[in-house]
Amino acid sequence: MSRIGKQPVLIPAGVDVTIEGQSIAVKGPKGTLALDVAEPIEVSRNDEGAVVVSRPNDERRNRSLHGLSRTLIANLVTGVTQGYTTKMEIFGVGYRVQAKGSNLEFALGYSHPVLIEAPEGITFAVETPTKFSVSGIDKQKVGQISAVIRRLRRPDPYKGKGIRYEGEQIRRKVGKTGK
Repeated sequence: MSRIGKQPVLIPAGVDVTIEGQSIAVKGPKGTLALDVAEPIEVSRNDEGAVVVSRPNDERRNRSLHGLSRTLIANLVTGVTQGYTTKMEIFGVGYRVQAKGSNLEFALGYSHPVLIEAPEGITFAVETPTKFSVSGIDKQKVGQISAVIRRLRRPDPYKGKGIRYEGEQIRRKVGKTGK
């Protein structure tokens, strides 16, 4: 049995969970998130009020979905209570970011500034011209928009210039040796 799937998802005070068939909705202080659980997986509440995920049999697909479903539900609970934040930094001469309303405008060495619009539920915060953060309650959305921003100017393996996650180590390469 899935070790992750076996563990119940504890529901903190101030969080309301609604289960209707294969749909689960989690409402907390930061907002509301919903999830449709894959068909063979069953979601219910136990006596303590925690959410329990179970599977009908030990088929390979059901085993895979068991732990996944439990983790996705736990991510919903964490999102509506604490939220998710990805901190990012920019390296490179002349590379910078600035806030334009709720959007971000990047100067990344292109002939034009690059504008990234904030999707619904995502907020940007610029700390310095080279450091900013992406925040929201949906872990998948925060990770997706962070990856899109990083892809604007990937870190260069030779000089290390580009956009990277805070604390990310870039594997550096040695340049050509001169004659």
